[in-house]
Amino acid sequence: MFITGLGTATPPHRYTQVQCWEALQAAPQFALLDRRARATLQKVLLRDNGIRTRFLALEALAGIFATDPDTLHRRFALHAPALAHDAATRALQQAGPRPQEIDAVIVSTCTGYLCPGLTSYVGESLGLRPNVLALDLVGQGCGAALPNMCAAEALLRAVDCTKVLSICVEVCSAAFYLDNDPGVLISACLFGDGAGAAVLAAEPDPSVRRIEWKTAGSLHNPAERDALRFEYKDGMLRNILTPQVPRLAARHAAVVLDDVLNRQGMSREDIGTWIWHAGGRKVMEALQESLGLSAAELCWSSKVLSEFGNLSSPSVYFALQAALEGHAPGGWWWMSSFGAGFSCHGALLKVA
Repeated sequence: MFITGLGTATPPHRYTQVQCWEALQAAPQFALLDRRARATLQKVLLRDNGIRTRFLALEALAGIFATDPDTLHRRFALHAPALAHDAATRALQQAGPRPQEIDAVIVSTCTGYLCPGLTSYVGESLGLRPNVLALDLVGQGCGAALPNMCAAEALLRAVDCTKVLSICVEVCSAAFYLDNDPGVLISACLFGDGAGAAVLAAEPDPSVRRIEWKTAGSLHNPAERDALRFEYKDGMLRNILTPQVPRLAARHAAVVLDDVLNRQGMSREDIGTWIWHAGGRKVMEALQESLGLSAAELCWSSKVLSEFGNLSSPSVYFALQAALEGHAPGGWWWMSSFGAGFSCHGALLKVA
């Protein structure tokens, strides 16, 4: 399988962490928080957490936390199809095929629900064929990009498909609200909105840089499911985010990486470029320590974290795009995502 086109998209409005802190202080809900919760918000937003700015699907920060289930759903329903469309359009423009040449479209999300799913809206707006195979994947959290692409690879191998459109889109601000729970508070300080898309093909395109998907691996550990997941409370999505997540991410990432490399007869030293899900500064530090990587080797993911925050499932599209635009040298690249489940996924890429 080959990645022949890549595209990303964000909402138009970008906010600094300082702006977010100022908006929080002005929100009526802020005064209802206890002293510890207010201190947590100030610490995460104003100290160096690896994030400078985030794009949010809001024209203004005022009123962001005056939310109810209907408001949050409208935010997702309005912005998720548009973001997915924009990212997919850019991927198609880079890859070259007309929308009618796409045989299947796979869309992953975890921050909202539509029925029919996002594939219906994306298929309509892009002008995909009426008989395109459309698959909506939900519930995989931040790690969804790699399973999405694995599904595309299976379609390219097993059925009459030559080109598959892979999309991940998250409107994380559709799950923002305030209470005294540390996981809820930290989530509101870390996550941003965006979408990523890739055109995946059975054959390479000689007009673009050759990115070959060689093999992949996954690890699912339901025993750690409660460390990172969504739940519904009062009709709204509530992010459960525990302090164990960085350690879990690093441990699972090492297992998946070594499993794939061992199957290929390779070692960690063979990897020249690392594409990680930018989960947060503590996650980046845990990966660096666990795998013996330098800060420079995490530069593409750290760049995405700084400019966009934690984008959830689209993060690896942004990191891969950053590495390509930054002219990272060819060779073996490792791309990995992790999240709810607790789950971790990785793919070995050969880039020319």
